[in-house]
Amino acid sequence: MSSAFKAFLNSPVGPKTTHFWGPVSNWGLVLASVADTQKPPELISGNMTGVLCVYSALFIRFAWMVRPRNHFLMVTHMSNECVQLYQLSRWARAQGYLKKEETEALQVVD
Repeated sequence: MSSAFKAFLNSPVGPKTTHFWGPVSNWGLVLASVADTQKPPELISGNMTGVLCVYSALFIRFAWMVRPRNHFLMVTHMSNECVQLYQLSRWARAQGYLKKEETEALQVVD
């Protein structure tokens, strides 16, 4: 076994700790959110999506402040934050909270 792998295995954020398995399980939220982008925006819950945005924002900061600093958890929640904000924008457009001019400004120009 290589010394780099042993160091990772026994590190404070390695697979023997919750600092590793917590982020691994949180990727389930990200993958489910990405899958939900294919569903109609009428099925999106604005309340739940807003709560998930706040949750991920708080945990981004937590991952930065916790010792040892957990970059894996931070990237997980940053990814979730991006997907949730996209879902929230889809929901807002479907509900009519964003006007046509605003949605056109948000679209990426090819």
